Amino acid sequence: MRGGQRPALMWVAHRRATDLKRSDCLKRRRMSGKADMEYISIGTVRIAKTAALAPMAGVADTAFRTVMKEFGAAYCVGEMASIKGLCYSDRKTAELLSLTAGERPAAVQLFGCEPEFAAQAVEIAERYEPDIIDLNAGCPVPKVAGNGAGSALMKDPVLFGKMVTALVGAAHVPVTVKIRAGWDAEHINACEIAHIAEECGAAAVAVHARTKTQMYSGNADRNIISAVKQTVKIPVIGNGDVDSVEKCEAMYRETGCDLVMIGRGAYGNPWLFRDIGDFYAGRPAQSPPALDERLDVMRRHIELLVHCKGENVGMKEARAQAAFYLKGMQNAAKYRGMCGRLTKVDDLWELIDLIKSENDL
Repeated sequence: MRGGQRPALMWVAHRRATDLKRSDCLKRRRMSGKADMEYISIGTVRIAKTAALAPMAGVADTAFRTVMKEFGAAYCVGEMASIKGLCYSDRKTAELLSLTAGERPAAVQLFGCEPEFAAQAVEIAERYEPDIIDLNAGCPVPKVAGNGAGSALMKDPVLFGKMVTALVGAAHVPVTVKIRAGWDAEHINACEIAHIAEECGAAAVAVHARTKTQMYSGNADRNIISAVKQTVKIPVIGNGDVDSVEKCEAMYRETGCDLVMIGRGAYGNPWLFRDIGDFYAGRPAQSPPALDERLDVMRRHIELLVHCKGENVGMKEARAQAAFYLKGMQNAAKYRGMCGRLTKVDDLWELIDLIKSENDL
């Protein structure tokens, strides 16, 4: 038995259950008359109505985005860059804003709370030819929200509106906004903020249906996304807890959102985008990747990391990425422990050779 695979009887039961769920989903699509691939438009940017990759600082870099796009992510948003930092020649500008041809359609994401710097930041960002510019009004981490940016903008609707207005006024591409449900359970104002974004010229709004204080815990509340969809006329992108074809279909069905966005569900799992694409194109479901395929894609991902960032930085960041790909397989804890010691590309090859030898590959 290959490592990471279920025993035969368990595997058959799992596949039957999955096939039944997908059969139910397909029946609903046929009954609704949605058998063909659909597309949405954000400004002039056309995007397949499958699943997009969410912006994730420190994770969704060029290498990550490239692999996810190769497996079918419909749209990508880059790591957030500081509006004020751009204006002061932040040395990481190129790394954060650069987009390759294989990632498109793609957006760059900006964060900040200084409208007076917005025009200059947009001018710098547009040198990298993004298809879309996205304003981060949802990041919950203290170093961002604690300085008045990210999700803290939702506590100040007037300032939020000024930020959107300034970006839209300076940009030559569509401007979108990513928000959360609100600051906390007592201050759920996603609908108000989305309405302001629309009034100020935003072309779409993405909603992570958790509050700032939830961070990434608990469950995303799809009712928030549904309420935003009923509030605005611009496209609404739903984000939160999607890690399967079934949850993607449920997000569309239960919220009426125009596009689904996937974040943590994509960790070490680019096949999720393939499976969602197959489902909405009406293609048969494919089997989950065998261990050797998982190792091949992991290797390619990490080689891209090293190509983009050099061996020293790339291999340090590869430790977490490699661990994502090995999650759930036989002896995963042992191999993930070894991932934490990756320093050189040769270390990666040794790890892959060990896994293959211990799993008869």
